[in-house]
Amino acid sequence: LNVEATRPEIPIEVDREQVRRLNASTSQVGMAIRTALLGQDVGTYTLNEENYDIVIRFQNQDRNDLNALLDQKLMFRNNTGQLLSIPIRSVVKAPQENISYTGVDRKNQTAMVVISSDVSEGYNANEVVAELKERMLDYEDRELLTDGVSYKFTGQQEEQATEMEFLSSALLIAVFLILLIIVTQFNSYSTPAIILFAVILSFIGVFLGLVLSGQTFVIIMTMIGIISLAGVVVNNAIVLIDYTNLIRKEKRDELGLSEDELLPDEDVVAATIKGGETRLRPVLLTAITTVLGLMPLAIGLNIDFVGLITKYDANIFFGGDNNMFFSPMAWTIIYGLTFATFLTLVIVPAMYLSLYRFKVWLYNALGWKLKSNI
Repeated sequence: LNVEATRPEIPIEVDREQVRRLNASTSQVGMAIRTALLGQDVGTYTLNEENYDIVIRFQNQDRNDLNALLDQKLMFRNNTGQLLSIPIRSVVKAPQENISYTGVDRKNQTAMVVISSDVSEGYNANEVVAELKERMLDYEDRELLTDGVSYKFTGQQEEQATEMEFLSSALLIAVFLILLIIVTQFNSYSTPAIILFAVILSFIGVFLGLVLSGQTFVIIMTMIGIISLAGVVVNNAIVLIDYTNLIRKEKRDELGLSEDELLPDEDVVAATIKGGETRLRPVLLTAITTVLGLMPLAIGLNIDFVGLITKYDANIFFGGDNNMFFSPMAWTIIYGLTFATFLTLVIVPAMYLSLYRFKVWLYNALGWKLKSNI
């Protein structure tokens, strides 16, 4: 806790009815006690061109004596103009000793109590917070939270939420820009849909890999890995679909078809299969080289090349601080790219052919004019 209820205090409550009856004021009572305890500037003393404030207050033994504070006299005039002098204790209620907080912290002028803790080794902070949230739902003194009192999880959790919001926005912007470029390049809406669907499905590989390996979802580095993964998956899908379109165009030129004539369905199927076969090696090489290149970063392989050259001692070891920081990003790309490679070689051609047949059926059903680039 950032505050403790261990500070003794004596609250002095003014009897407002008695004060009004005597034509006095509560501020006069408060200022009298404040002056006795903290003092009040009454003038300035000058010595050798140096100014010194003159402050009056009770002597030390009287400041620590409650009776001395309450016995001091208040000077005021009543309703008839008569000057009166009465002790403070005659206009205050009997004070009782109490225990108060050592201090009050405020944020945006709202008083708050902060409960903070570290997480024991071997436990995940997000899992601990999730369990705390469930327990707060069954909090036995929950009625205390209904009268202007609320609670929320801040600190690391609040920072993670902010980072997640920023990185999610960055991912959406990146996907939108990718979509804009692909639509411009292919002059089609179905092709970008296939590519973006492959990107979305590749995220399944990320979460599946994290679940099977039991690794932690690190907000910053995992999200950066997901954003990087989108670019690689898009590249492989674009290469495959663009080559398939090129085969279709060559087949049309070979058959001498006009703009209003479509390739036979079996030729489209053959073009799709040939595109997958031809681009199999580039897609696999891209995935394998990327995965193997990221593996040392993922497992935290450290090699001292300077020592290897000068002392013939590579000082090879695994782990380290850099591995804790970059490993989540590397494993994210490895899991996602491995899964996305299967999608690129199997799901993308299947979706390409299925969407082509669907568009042909839709154009015929609506009576629209068929186009060669459908």
